[in-house]
Amino acid sequence: MMNPTEILPGVIFFSYYSTMRKEKCAFMEDNTLVLQVLGRFTLETAHQKISMGSGQMMLIRKNQLGELTKTPEDAQGYQTIVIRLKEDLLRKIALEEQIVIEQKYTGPSNMLIPGSDFLHAFFQSTLPYVRHPEKKITTDVGMLKIKEAVYLLLDAMPELREFLFDFSEPHKIDLEKFMHTNFHYNIPVEQFARLTGRSLAGFKRDFQKTFGIPPRQWLLEKRLSEARYLIEKKNRKPSAIYLDLGFESLSHFSHSFKKKFGRAPTEWLVQE
Repeated sequence: MMNPTEILPGVIFFSYYSTMRKEKCAFMEDNTLVLQVLGRFTLETAHQKISMGSGQMMLIRKNQLGELTKTPEDAQGYQTIVIRLKEDLLRKIALEEQIVIEQKYTGPSNMLIPGSDFLHAFFQSTLPYVRHPEKKITTDVGMLKIKEAVYLLLDAMPELREFLFDFSEPHKIDLEKFMHTNFHYNIPVEQFARLTGRSLAGFKRDFQKTFGIPPRQWLLEKRLSEARYLIEKKNRKPSAIYLDLGFESLSHFSHSFKKKFGRAPTEWLVQE
């Protein structure tokens, strides 16, 4: 298995894996364009599950939480090229092209992009930098390539203007519903605040008003209660659930569980 190769640090990545890989908690901060070279890529959010296979392309909306599954294709492995469409560059393009979006984007958060010879050729043009890592791409050239990707996207799908150039902040959403749906994601409270359309101070204030306790305390208690339910009622092993519930290690989970419920999580398993 190899770690992702940064073609342009923080912006363009090439990944290769030989075994299946799951990322339980992925925070998509930027709009992201992905080409699946080999294997299968699956993104599952609270509201959508979308997959693509070899040769397909996907556009992923910014400010989302999700689970990524990366499945190799037999002996050929898993290969993907990822391009983050940073907001500062998109704002620059909008100014240059005099693009003004009056309405907030309300379409699907993630979508497959129809096949395009031009987009595929663009992605292929990044691969020499993977094969020759000593030949570093300059920031200026890298930014030109990102702009090329944006223009090719708009040429293939003009309706993506609203998707790409909606710079409005996330609207203030139902806090209680959002937290009950996404409590298991292991992200900082600051990111929960942003995703619900609130400042950190506003998030903490609304959270206290809604749940009666601070966010970190509620998250820990909610995750532990869910863990007890899965262990006691569904007979799930602690080692199989702790990551899915937002705990970083089994030892941390076991310690917190015993502190709250008085017994180690394994003692709650139904004996067969």
